[in-house]
Amino acid sequence: MSKFFISNDLIKDDKIFINGENANHIINALRCKIGEEIEVSSGDGYDYICKIVEITKDNVITKIIDCFGNESEPNVKITLYQGLPKSEKMELIIQKCVELGIDEIVPVNTDRVIVKLAGKEDKKIARWNKISESAAKQSRRGKIPIVRPIVSFNNAIKEASKNDFNIIPYEKEQVNSIKSIVNNFKGKSIGVFIGPEGGFSEKEIELAIKNKVIPITLGKRILRTETAGFITTAILLYELEG
Repeated sequence: MSKFFISNDLIKDDKIFINGENANHIINALRCKIGEEIEVSSGDGYDYICKIVEITKDNVITKIIDCFGNESEPNVKITLYQGLPKSEKMELIIQKCVELGIDEIVPVNTDRVIVKLAGKEDKKIARWNKISESAAKQSRRGKIPIVRPIVSFNNAIKEASKNDFNIIPYEKEQVNSIKSIVNNFKGKSIGVFIGPEGGFSEKEIELAIKNKVIPITLGKRILRTETAGFITTAILLYELEG
């Protein structure tokens, strides 16, 4: 059954009115017919099973036949602060982290970022959010994680202060592991800092630690940037939800 995300204002009593790209996909790509069922989420923690009752040129009208709480969202909100890698790597990172349960992704411009996006930022952010939406549909998420605008490392550190705690994988760290630091975690939000292809500079690591970001080890092997984000997310959620 296909899943679609819509805004709350499209829900009217026992009907959901679908328009725009979602309607176009239902009508022209899936070629759905009256009487067929689809799944709809408005990101409010509930999913709706709906039957198509009317199709026009640009709109699909559905009737809600069942409503239930979405149980796929983690209890802990994880924000990934990802040092900008090359474009195709960023797309993979977004896709896999959304599938795993990340809450939001903040692309970060760090000292060792190679990729240059001058003049292309808005187009990239729009594409990355489309990838997030597609991954959220595929993994039956209850919401679409947002990919935020690109920020500097300094601003990422400042923004991360809102989280209950933050971690940064660091190859020179030999003591702190994810398991050891989450054993007594009682909060609701975690920030994860991942460097680009060249990793973080020593200056960035020092700034992070100064601002109470906890350095952790991911083991004896050095992971690629496109691996580190979703490995860290997966371990965090396993430890916190298991």
